[in-house]
Amino acid sequence: MIDVIGTDAGAPESLPVGLQELIRQAKTVAAPIRQHQSLAQWLDRPQETLIATDDPRALCDVLKRESSAVVLASGDPLWFGIGRILQGRLGSEKLRFHPSPTSLQLAFARLGRPWQDASWVSLHGRSPEPLAQALQKRPKALAVLTDPDQGGAETVRRTLLASGLASSYQLWVCENLGHQQELVRRFDVAEPLPEELSRLLLTVLIAEPVPQPSPQGLPMFGLEDGFFLQHDDHPGLMTKREVRIQLLADLQLPEQGVLWDIGAGTGSVGLEALRLRPHLQLLSVERRGGGAALIQANAQRLGVQPALVLQVDARTLGDADLPQELDRPDRVLLGGGGRERAELLTLVLNRLNPQGVVVIPLATLEAVAGCRSQMDAAGFAVSITQLQAWRGVPLGDGTRLNPMNPAFILKGLSM
Repeated sequence: MIDVIGTDAGAPESLPVGLQELIRQAKTVAAPIRQHQSLAQWLDRPQETLIATDDPRALCDVLKRESSAVVLASGDPLWFGIGRILQGRLGSEKLRFHPSPTSLQLAFARLGRPWQDASWVSLHGRSPEPLAQALQKRPKALAVLTDPDQGGAETVRRTLLASGLASSYQLWVCENLGHQQELVRRFDVAEPLPEELSRLLLTVLIAEPVPQPSPQGLPMFGLEDGFFLQHDDHPGLMTKREVRIQLLADLQLPEQGVLWDIGAGTGSVGLEALRLRPHLQLLSVERRGGGAALIQANAQRLGVQPALVLQVDARTLGDADLPQELDRPDRVLLGGGGRERAELLTLVLNRLNPQGVVVIPLATLEAVAGCRSQMDAAGFAVSITQLQAWRGVPLGDGTRLNPMNPAFILKGLSM
């Protein structure tokens, strides 16, 4: 058998006695070159008898000729370590693994934070796209394995800025974990990171409560996604900023009147509409549990007040459920719906005032076709647009454009 032993910076002295004995008894010992001098002294054997693990292919060629050996690796050899390569070239049946704590475990131990809810992504040899996608899910904690040859921790910082979530996360940089030169620091996301960071590092993003802003200091519209409070069990499920801006334009908001936001989610579009048109009367409807409280909390953050927020299935709305002044809308944003979208749209078309506008963001061509046929049959003037937006993310010393999910926007005008 070949024993693959995960180590920390204090190895081999820090290893359990049983693993130390395995190393001492092994005829063949492989380890990173940086460990050879101290390891040879500990074993009391010539340094030249040790094998380097720095070239995994050459190592595997040597191990194929050995009946037993010990390979020393960092942390857990099966977590972004040499274990996968050894399995592929030597076969799992010849290998026995003895893991030590991973850099991920060490990082959260230094931060003193439980990590059972943490996510992680690796940027080794990859673009920052996996990180950008992970951030859209708004994880409570996210560890990022950086590639020092592709921007390192600075790539993480710039990607966080590009995602519009800079105020939602703490940025921690953990250097040389487990070594004497270990350093764990928190940095301001708005400021460039120091250039002298170690190549051996791990970044950790920790979610924190979004600070309560002053509504007077906010932009008139087009707020960053990270501004809005979201459902903990469905993070990232909201209308993104680029689509939100287009929907506000397509609604052609009047100075006064009634706006229905059906399937309001976080309430973002309807609440931003109130900032643009303070005299509108907004009805927000969201059936998800906790939806009404979330919309009200976001309304408070924006300094606006919907006329009514309901946590119900919009299909059940009757005349008795609404005050007379909200009964017939002038503008309707119909989000969500799923299989019930056709039924919801029928309700909206029957209630909409003359010269009213209904706007529906959709994700599939089939949904567009179904809704358009309904509006055509009701005598509405219909237009369709497709919105595709990209967000810049760092790529080495430059910037690449990361595509967001395209959205179809169906708009109907009551004649």
